[in-house]
Amino acid sequence: MTPERYRRLRDVLDKRQPDLTVLMENVHKPHNLSAILRTADAVGVYEAHAVNPTGGVPTFHDTSGGSEKWVYLRVHPNVDEAVAHLKERGFTVYAANLSERALDYREVDYTLPSAVLLGAEKWGVSPRAAELADADVVIPMMGMVQSLNVSVAAAVILFEAQRQRLASGLYDRPRLDPLTYRRTLFEWAYPREAAVLRRQGLPYPELDEEGRIV
Repeated sequence: MTPERYRRLRDVLDKRQPDLTVLMENVHKPHNLSAILRTADAVGVYEAHAVNPTGGVPTFHDTSGGSEKWVYLRVHPNVDEAVAHLKERGFTVYAANLSERALDYREVDYTLPSAVLLGAEKWGVSPRAAELADADVVIPMMGMVQSLNVSVAAAVILFEAQRQRLASGLYDRPRLDPLTYRRTLFEWAYPREAAVLRRQGLPYPELDEEGRIV
Protein backbone atom coordinates (compact mmCIF):
# COMPACT_ATOMS: atom_id res chain seq x y z
CA MET A 1 0.00 0.00 0.00
CA THR A 2 1.61 3.24 -1.15
CA PRO A 3 0.64 6.59 0.39
CA GLU A 4 -0.63 7.71 -3.04
CA ARG A 5 -2.88 4.67 -3.38
CA TYR A 6 -4.17 5.16 0.17
CA ARG A 7 -5.04 8.81 -0.52
CA ARG A 8 -6.87 7.75 -3.70
CA LEU A 9 -8.95 5.24 -1.75
CA ARG A 10 -9.83 7.87 0.84
CA ASP A 11 -10.73 10.43 -1.81
CA VAL A 12 -13.18 7.99 -3.39
CA LEU A 13 -14.60 6.85 -0.06
CA ASP A 14 -15.11 10.48 0.99
CA LYS A 15 -17.63 10.82 -1.85
CA ARG A 16 -19.59 7.61 -1.30
CA GLN A 17 -23.34 8.19 -0.98
CA PRO A 18 -24.95 5.79 1.50
CA ASP A 19 -28.45 7.09 0.65
CA LEU A 20 -28.30 6.55 -3.12
CA THR A 21 -28.64 3.06 -4.52
CA VAL A 22 -29.92 0.88 -7.32
CA LEU A 23 -32.07 -2.25 -7.06
CA MET A 24 -31.81 -4.71 -9.96
CA GLU A 25 -34.72 -7.12 -10.26
CA ASN A 26 -33.61 -10.29 -12.06
CA VAL A 27 -31.07 -8.56 -14.29
CA HIS A 28 -29.61 -11.79 -15.67
CA LYS A 29 -27.09 -10.74 -18.31
CA PRO A 30 -23.61 -10.37 -16.80
CA HIS A 31 -22.64 -7.44 -19.04
CA ASN A 32 -25.73 -5.49 -17.92
CA LEU A 33 -25.15 -6.17 -14.23
CA SER A 34 -21.51 -5.20 -14.60
CA ALA A 35 -22.29 -2.03 -16.53
CA ILE A 36 -24.81 -0.94 -13.90
CA LEU A 37 -22.29 -1.52 -11.13
CA ARG A 38 -19.70 0.47 -13.05
CA THR A 39 -22.10 3.41 -13.27
CA ALA A 40 -22.99 3.00 -9.59
CA ASP A 41 -19.31 3.26 -8.72
CA ALA A 42 -18.92 6.32 -10.95
CA VAL A 43 -21.68 8.26 -9.17
CA GLY A 44 -20.61 7.20 -5.68
CA VAL A 45 -23.14 4.50 -4.76
CA TYR A 46 -21.91 2.69 -1.65
CA GLU A 47 -24.08 -0.42 -1.84
CA ALA A 48 -26.20 -1.81 -4.67
CA HIS A 49 -28.98 -4.37 -4.42
CA ALA A 50 -30.10 -7.26 -6.59
CA VAL A 51 -33.02 -9.68 -6.56
CA ASN A 52 -32.33 -13.20 -7.72
CA PRO A 53 -34.46 -16.11 -6.47
CA THR A 54 -31.55 -18.53 -7.01
CA GLY A 55 -29.55 -16.65 -4.40
CA GLY A 56 -26.71 -15.74 -6.74
CA VAL A 57 -25.93 -13.15 -9.37
CA PRO A 58 -24.49 -13.48 -12.88
CA THR A 59 -20.74 -13.73 -13.31
CA PHE A 60 -19.04 -10.36 -13.54
CA HIS A 61 -18.07 -9.22 -17.01
CA ASP A 62 -15.14 -7.13 -18.25
CA THR A 63 -17.60 -4.22 -18.65
CA SER A 64 -17.49 -3.67 -14.89
CA GLY A 65 -13.89 -2.47 -15.01
CA GLY A 66 -13.40 -4.06 -11.59
CA SER A 67 -16.17 -1.96 -10.05
CA GLU A 68 -17.55 -4.99 -8.18
CA LYS A 69 -14.59 -4.53 -5.82
CA TRP A 70 -15.73 -1.04 -4.89
CA VAL A 71 -19.54 -1.29 -4.76
CA TYR A 72 -21.00 -3.74 -2.27
CA LEU A 73 -23.76 -5.89 -3.72
CA ARG A 74 -26.49 -7.18 -1.42
CA VAL A 75 -28.56 -10.00 -2.93
CA HIS A 76 -32.18 -10.50 -1.84
CA PRO A 77 -34.31 -13.62 -2.45
CA ASN A 78 -37.35 -11.68 -3.69
CA VAL A 79 -38.47 -8.16 -4.49
CA ASP A 80 -40.73 -7.90 -1.43
CA GLU A 81 -37.79 -8.38 0.93
CA ALA A 82 -35.58 -6.10 -1.12
CA VAL A 83 -38.02 -3.19 -1.14
CA ALA A 84 -38.86 -3.70 2.54
CA HIS A 85 -35.15 -3.59 3.37
CA LEU A 86 -34.76 -0.28 1.55
CA LYS A 87 -37.90 1.34 2.90
CA GLU A 88 -36.95 0.40 6.46
CA ARG A 89 -33.81 2.44 5.90
CA GLY A 90 -35.69 5.48 4.67
CA PHE A 91 -35.30 5.07 0.91
CA THR A 92 -37.92 6.15 -1.60
CA VAL A 93 -38.07 3.52 -4.34
CA TYR A 94 -38.42 4.79 -7.92
CA ALA A 95 -39.20 2.15 -10.54
CA ALA A 96 -38.00 2.75 -14.08
CA ASN A 97 -41.37 1.84 -15.50
CA LEU A 98 -43.56 3.24 -18.28
CA SER A 99 -46.99 3.80 -16.74
CA GLU A 100 -49.73 6.40 -16.52
CA ARG A 101 -48.39 7.63 -13.19
CA ALA A 102 -44.75 7.82 -14.33
CA LEU A 103 -42.82 11.03 -13.72
CA ASP A 104 -40.11 12.42 -15.94
CA TYR A 105 -36.97 11.09 -14.24
CA ARG A 106 -35.64 14.66 -13.95
CA GLU A 107 -38.59 15.72 -11.77
CA VAL A 108 -37.49 13.52 -8.86
CA ASP A 109 -35.48 14.95 -5.95
CA TYR A 110 -32.55 12.53 -5.74
CA THR A 111 -30.88 14.51 -2.97
CA LEU A 112 -33.20 12.61 -0.64
CA PRO A 113 -32.60 8.89 0.06
CA SER A 114 -33.35 7.29 -3.32
CA ALA A 115 -33.33 3.78 -4.76
CA VAL A 116 -33.68 3.26 -8.51
CA LEU A 117 -35.48 0.01 -9.31
CA LEU A 118 -34.62 -1.59 -12.66
CA GLY A 119 -36.24 -4.67 -14.15
CA ALA A 120 -35.14 -7.60 -16.24
CA GLU A 121 -33.80 -6.92 -19.72
CA LYS A 122 -36.78 -8.12 -21.74
CA TRP A 123 -39.76 -7.49 -19.46
CA GLY A 124 -38.84 -4.54 -17.25
CA VAL A 125 -39.95 -4.40 -13.63
CA SER A 126 -42.46 -7.03 -12.59
CA PRO A 127 -46.05 -6.06 -11.69
CA ARG A 128 -45.27 -6.83 -8.06
CA ALA A 129 -42.19 -4.60 -8.07
CA ALA A 130 -44.15 -1.77 -9.68
CA GLU A 131 -46.82 -2.17 -7.01
CA LEU A 132 -44.24 -1.93 -4.23
CA ALA A 133 -42.43 1.10 -5.67
CA ASP A 134 -43.27 4.54 -4.33
CA ALA A 135 -43.32 6.05 -7.81
CA ASP A 136 -42.53 5.29 -11.43
CA VAL A 137 -40.05 7.30 -13.49
CA VAL A 138 -39.63 7.38 -17.25
CA ILE A 139 -36.95 8.65 -19.60
CA PRO A 140 -38.70 10.59 -22.41
CA MET A 141 -38.08 8.97 -25.81
CA MET A 142 -38.46 10.79 -29.13
CA GLY A 143 -37.83 7.88 -31.49
CA MET A 144 -39.58 4.73 -32.61
CA VAL A 145 -38.09 2.65 -29.79
CA GLN A 146 -39.73 3.36 -26.43
CA SER A 147 -37.14 1.86 -24.10
CA LEU A 148 -33.41 1.82 -23.47
CA ASN A 149 -31.09 -1.01 -22.54
CA VAL A 150 -31.35 -1.47 -18.76
CA SER A 151 -27.74 -0.45 -18.14
CA VAL A 152 -28.15 2.68 -20.28
CA ALA A 153 -31.34 3.61 -18.43
CA ALA A 154 -29.52 3.14 -15.13
CA ALA A 155 -26.73 5.46 -16.28
CA VAL A 156 -29.12 8.19 -17.42
CA ILE A 157 -31.02 8.22 -14.12
CA LEU A 158 -28.01 7.83 -11.85
CA PHE A 159 -26.08 10.64 -13.50
CA GLU A 160 -29.09 12.91 -13.02
CA ALA A 161 -28.94 11.95 -9.35
CA GLN A 162 -25.24 12.79 -9.34
CA ARG A 163 -25.91 16.17 -10.98
CA GLN A 164 -28.45 17.09 -8.31
CA ARG A 165 -26.22 15.90 -5.48
CA LEU A 166 -23.22 17.79 -6.79
CA ALA A 167 -25.29 20.98 -6.93
CA SER A 168 -26.42 20.38 -3.34
CA GLY A 169 -22.91 19.80 -2.01
CA LEU A 170 -23.50 16.19 -1.02
CA TYR A 171 -20.09 15.14 -2.35
CA ASP A 172 -18.25 17.83 -0.43
CA ARG A 173 -17.82 15.91 2.81
CA PRO A 174 -17.75 12.24 3.90
CA ARG A 175 -21.27 10.82 4.29
CA LEU A 176 -20.49 7.41 5.79
CA ASP A 177 -20.59 6.93 9.54
CA PRO A 178 -17.09 6.59 11.07
CA LEU A 179 -17.35 2.86 11.81
CA THR A 180 -18.48 2.01 8.26
CA TYR A 181 -15.83 4.32 6.83
CA ARG A 182 -12.98 2.66 8.74
CA ARG A 183 -14.23 -0.86 7.97
CA THR A 184 -14.62 -0.15 4.27
CA LEU A 185 -11.27 1.58 4.03
CA PHE A 186 -9.49 -1.44 5.47
CA GLU A 187 -11.36 -3.83 3.15
CA TRP A 188 -10.46 -1.72 0.13
CA ALA A 189 -6.82 -1.30 1.16
CA TYR A 190 -6.21 -4.86 2.34
CA PRO A 191 -8.84 -7.18 0.81
CA ARG A 192 -6.94 -10.42 1.42
CA GLU A 193 -6.13 -9.60 5.03
CA ALA A 194 -9.73 -8.47 5.59
CA ALA A 195 -11.07 -11.78 4.26
CA VAL A 196 -8.81 -13.76 6.61
CA LEU A 197 -9.80 -11.65 9.62
CA ARG A 198 -13.51 -12.04 8.81
CA ARG A 199 -13.16 -15.82 8.62
CA GLN A 200 -11.39 -15.81 11.98
CA GLY A 201 -13.93 -13.45 13.53
CA LEU A 202 -11.23 -10.94 14.39
CA PRO A 203 -11.49 -7.12 14.29
CA TYR A 204 -9.65 -5.08 11.69
CA PRO A 205 -6.51 -3.26 12.88
CA GLU A 206 -6.14 0.49 12.65
CA LEU A 207 -4.31 2.17 9.77
CA ASP A 208 -1.90 5.07 10.12
CA GLU A 209 -2.01 8.28 8.07
CA GLU A 210 -0.18 6.65 5.16
CA GLY A 211 -2.30 3.51 5.13
CA ARG A 212 0.07 1.18 6.93
CA ILE A 213 -1.33 -1.36 9.38
CA VAL A 214 -0.66 -0.23 12.93
